[in-house]
Amino acid sequence: PSAWLQGEGWSSPVIRDNEDSDAFTAYGAGGLPFWVFIDAQGRVVRRSAGELDIAVLEQYLLEAGGGAAAAPAPVDYPGFRAQPTACGATAPPEPSAVDFANPEDMAIAPTEAPVATITTSCGDIVIELDPAAAPATVNSFVFLADAGYFDGTVIHRVLPGFVVQAGDPTATGTGSPGYVVPDELPAPGTVYTAGTVAMANSGPGTTGSQFFVMLADNDALPPDYTIFGLVVGSDATLQAIASVPLGTNARGEPSTPLHTVYIESVTVTR
Repeated sequence: PSAWLQGEGWSSPVIRDNEDSDAFTAYGAGGLPFWVFIDAQGRVVRRSAGELDIAVLEQYLLEAGGGAAAAPAPVDYPGFRAQPTACGATAPPEPSAVDFANPEDMAIAPTEAPVATITTSCGDIVIELDPAAAPATVNSFVFLADAGYFDGTVIHRVLPGFVVQAGDPTATGTGSPGYVVPDELPAPGTVYTAGTVAMANSGPGTTGSQFFVMLADNDALPPDYTIFGLVVGSDATLQAIASVPLGTNARGEPSTPLHTVYIESVTVTR
């Protein structure tokens, strides 16, 4: 690749990756083609996966070169609501702003094998839930899904090659259902493999409604997040979500979708 770029007259520095694709992975890439736009100060201003038409590419190059301001990343649900909807879909009705009491009934037994279908703007994500591994977590997820808690919310965090995260009605990364789900952590040494569905948290005893789906195997993630399911047969949907244009959040992480991916509904079959 370096020789070809030089032959084409490319004068900018070129990174030559190693056999383990460490540079590729460091930029959060999950597939090809993958674009990383960097400004003159070396800051990542935008990442995108998949093919780009020439008008979009020109706009992104202008942003990286300082010729046009990058689109601001939303910071809350109204911000996401004001954006275009991803994958050419139509935005669903807004979610109801409600808090729930802690679910007391264990509607799903550990011996059951329920399946959750998350219908998003970019297609369905099908999850085989695992109440044997995480009974309280699965029952909370089903309780919230049956109540329509997730309907109309957004996927607020996308890191290609790592995770997509959802389950926060405020879309700020701090929202919760109003109760805490007990930690049901996996065994030490557990690897979060591609398709694993786990609960997000901000430390022990803080699990609520936010969850994430692994887009690739990751043996560096500590076993601090309850695993409660596995995605099946949803590769196209996850790839479409991972391909939306991204902006930078308040922490400087380029993970905020600039085209909004909604959760239209969550249906659980028992």
